[in-house]
Amino acid sequence: MINRNDLCWCGSKKKWKFCHYPNKGTNINKKEEYLKKYGIILKSPEEIKKIKKACNVTAIILNELCNAAKEGVTTNELDILSRQLHKEFNAIPAPYHYGSPPFPKTICTSLNEVICHGIPNNEPLKRGDILNIDVSCIVNGFYGDCSRMVTIPPVSKQDALLCEVALECLNESIQILRPNLPICAIGDTIEEIAKKHGFSVVHQFIGHGVGLSFHEEPPIPHHKNKINIPLVEGMIFTIEPMINAGVAEGTIDKKNHWEARTIDNKKSAQWEHTVLITKTGYEILTLLNK
Repeated sequence: MINRNDLCWCGSKKKWKFCHYPNKGTNINKKEEYLKKYGIILKSPEEIKKIKKACNVTAIILNELCNAAKEGVTTNELDILSRQLHKEFNAIPAPYHYGSPPFPKTICTSLNEVICHGIPNNEPLKRGDILNIDVSCIVNGFYGDCSRMVTIPPVSKQDALLCEVALECLNESIQILRPNLPICAIGDTIEEIAKKHGFSVVHQFIGHGVGLSFHEEPPIPHHKNKINIPLVEGMIFTIEPMINAGVAEGTIDKKNHWEARTIDNKKSAQWEHTVLITKTGYEILTLLNK
């Protein structure tokens, strides 16, 4: 049995009583079990409060960018606005200089056949375009992550349906969330909806734990899978289904090593929220709070 003055099990080198000692609404045995067994960090009430703030800022910035995305505007101009908004909210754009090679912009703008990780450029948005804007913010060391689709009218009925189905996949997979639900149920729900409409689900990119770091355990696949880890109170992760009009496969741009495009050049749509598992269900942390 761990004592209050022992070093904390999380590896922080702090005494347990000053680190992950149980607070109201926490279960130290479950926290330790999930960290050791799955590498999943169940968040404390204090951490959740700070992650919620980061998620709220992220949602506000995303909303402003979506409102600014109109015909004739370039995605580079959206990135410039993103930089201004991050500065205004004392936030750090998580994608900027992330990874290898370092991502060069503060947001991802994935246009038409680009599945994800689109890099802002000087190409003006035009009629018929569909665009995913993905914003990830760091506020006081805590992370939020969300994305939305923007359409530049008029768009085809097929493209409009694609965007609607991607949103339906996100919403329906969130509504089933509750403690003890296996992670694989999320992918089951999404793939059933997408296939019903004749669309495919991207397998190459998945949702993920988030909050204390940009990408944490567990993985959250959007297709049918066998990850049976039960959801539990304190888990925070993204659900971000990428739905393709054609085949599911994508290819990574060989020049910039970031942008993923559909191999058949058909369009792709994605929506994303950061969610918290609560005692009885879930809370969407990246809903816009005006």
